[in-house]
Amino acid sequence: MEIRTDVRQTGERLDCCHVEEWGDRMGVLTAPDAAGEGGDRFDWFCETVSSAVMPVMISTRHAAGFRAGITDLDLGVVRLTALTCSPVHSRRTLTHVRRGDPEHLQLALLTQGAVRISQRGNESVVAGGLVLTDTSRPSEGACTGGQVESVVLQIPRQALALRSDRVDRLLARSLAADVGSGAILADFLKSLLARGPHCRPEELRAVGSVALDLATAFLAGQLGDPGEAPAEARAQETLQRIHRFIETNLGDPGLTPQMIADRHNLSRRSLYALFADQPLTVAAHIRRSRLERARTDLASREPSGQPVQTIAARWGFSSATGFSRAFREAYGITPTEHRALTPAAPRHAEHRNSARHEHHRTLLASTFSAGTAPQRESGKPVAPA
Repeated sequence: MEIRTDVRQTGERLDCCHVEEWGDRMGVLTAPDAAGEGGDRFDWFCETVSSAVMPVMISTRHAAGFRAGITDLDLGVVRLTALTCSPVHSRRTLTHVRRGDPEHLQLALLTQGAVRISQRGNESVVAGGLVLTDTSRPSEGACTGGQVESVVLQIPRQALALRSDRVDRLLARSLAADVGSGAILADFLKSLLARGPHCRPEELRAVGSVALDLATAFLAGQLGDPGEAPAEARAQETLQRIHRFIETNLGDPGLTPQMIADRHNLSRRSLYALFADQPLTVAAHIRRSRLERARTDLASREPSGQPVQTIAARWGFSSATGFSRAFREAYGITPTEHRALTPAAPRHAEHRNSARHEHHRTLLASTFSAGTAPQRESGKPVAPA
């Protein structure tokens, strides 16, 4: 018997599904006790995946013994999602795309089992290798054996410094993960999955930049000589690299336009030219990013016992007075007033409500886990679907 479900991303809840509260940085979604058997647990799995990644139809002939587990890491510029599931078939149509599209490229490493995947006229059977898909296009996939395990790097299209028309050539093609840069990338993703949950958020953001660089280098290698890219694409790649460098080094008081230019073998004039079409100058971008991080820490319960100047120093402000002045200019209140006005207790509810409408950033707070479960249908990353 085949069970299918098409879970829509409309903010509705299935009666059998339940999402428990999660914390500010790390959280867990767990199925309720009532969903320990039968389709209820599968419904929970389906809604979680569909809300967290993208709408997609999933079916299975293994409902009675369906098993699934999801682990997700927020790496800043990219996300890493690991999926284990019993054999399924998935189909994402134009209707699903219109219903919800995170506009991601999903680079999946199959660590167990095999998947037949088709997209944009290409079709491949992938086992032990890598495969790239695009959430903005229809796709279809099916497990060709037993249980499937995959590690999926979710890359915003705008973050990948490669031309879209070139990247499209690689969609749904089996890419080797046992030689060259593919093997390096595969080993890195597996190590990140194993050790990432024990890292601090700032460490995860740093390794997220590394993951994106490795993925970019790997895909560029699959396309041929990256030097063939036009000057505009190379400039965009440099700009993306600089943004990641700034994100990683916000806590360094020495992070200045000159330091960034020196680290990237640019003149300061060339650096300013790269930012000419950006909303903020490079100095203003650094300042605003630091203020945003500090504001988040001030509103969090975790560092609430720390002095304001400690939080300011953490994000590269050498003067507490200068930080307070900049904070007030940006937000209209002082850091101390912002902390006092931010309630600590209701934050879970705030996250829970926004998760329905911010389907990627909020719901995938960090780690999801589901045990034995039967199945139906739902949205999921590219690999096993």
